Amino acid sequence: MSEGFHVHGPHDHEVEHQGQHGDPFAGRIAVMTAIFATIGAMFGYMGGATQNAALLFKNEAAIRQGEASDQWNFYQAKSSKQNIAELGATLTTGELQAKYAKEVERYKKEKEEIIPKAKQLEDESKAAELASEASMHVHHRWAQATTLIQIAIALAAITILTRNKGLQYTAYGVATAAIAVGALAWFHV
Repeated sequence: MSEGFHVHGPHDHEVEHQGQHGDPFAGRIAVMTAIFATIGAMFGYMGGATQNAALLFKNEAAIRQGEASDQWNFYQAKSSKQNIAELGATLTTGELQAKYAKEVERYKKEKEEIIPKAKQLEDESKAAELASEASMHVHHRWAQATTLIQIAIALAAITILTRNKGLQYTAYGVATAAIAVGALAWFHV
């Protein structure tokens, strides 16, 4: 084996130079991309959290509506019993008539107690439904912010490949829009 000369091509010198000295442009874009990814992760987390909250509120609304429906069914059952007692009071006399009249009054009183409870449960259901809608709105804001930051990350990747300053500034602009939409979500706007 003979010892020979090793000849480097021009690209080998550039690769060696970049390895020793780095590429400041690519380094800045890499840091920018890492920052965008971190922001995107936070947006994604918040989006998931608000979606879960919306689902919990929606579930609460359904439970309260079911309980209100149970109360109104109970009210209807008392009304049916009251009607039967009224019929009994109409068709009878004496002690039996007095017994049915007492039952009529008892059912009226029981129905009066059911109404506020049923209405309260309906109100709680409506409040939980509104909270769910508000949470879903915020979730959509977080999703929009996440989408924008992902677009900014993609633009940053293309920026490294093309070394296009215009794309770099576009990535900054899209990231700024993402942060603005994230701020709207944060403040529930």
